[in-house]
Amino acid sequence: MIQRHTFDFLKELAENNNREWFLANKERYESARENVIEFAGTLISLLHKVDPGIDEALDAKKSVMRIYRDIRFSKDKTPYKTNFGVSVPTNGTKAGRAEYFLHISPGNSFIAGGYWVPPANHLKSIRQEIDYNGNALKEIVDNKEFVGLFGDFRKQEQLKNVPREYDPGNENIDLIKLKSFVAFHQLNDEALLLPEAAATIATVCGKIYPLNVFLNSALS
Repeated sequence: MIQRHTFDFLKELAENNNREWFLANKERYESARENVIEFAGTLISLLHKVDPGIDEALDAKKSVMRIYRDIRFSKDKTPYKTNFGVSVPTNGTKAGRAEYFLHISPGNSFIAGGYWVPPANHLKSIRQEIDYNGNALKEIVDNKEFVGLFGDFRKQEQLKNVPREYDPGNENIDLIKLKSFVAFHQLNDEALLLPEAAATIATVCGKIYPLNVFLNSALS
């Protein structure tokens, strides 16, 4: 489970996002990070059981993203992220396909899965799969339980115009126009403090699994 001190650290970091405060609280950061790494390890083991594409030997430490922000091209010059991110890719340890992503932040924690903003070549392949096999995707994302957990899949950001390869009258055009293919579920902070938190998240990811299978099959 996520420890309360991890949330406390992130909350105070958001209020004191500067190098001096961070260095003075480096031990708290390391403790919070170790908590997240331990949680990630438990989650990876459980995810392997619901998605065989997850490498059970994935190093939990490598799945936890850096807290240091890249500010080179950003107007926001605060040096640190105010969340912990855990990225668990499918089909091996490299990104570039469907994945599961855990975001831990006071008042804004969530679990997500699917493929966020695929590059052009992958986007083309996914759109082609939707064109050929759209009913399979609709069966997944229109399932009552899926909608109850993740909302309307089509409400994600879409292109303003129809891709030139497709007819505006295509029965799956609302899915073809999507820029990302993500299932997103908000997590209550209190739920993450419970001993069964990792198991709860793995259960939610089990509902994302068919979406990831569809997306990865489009790229195979």
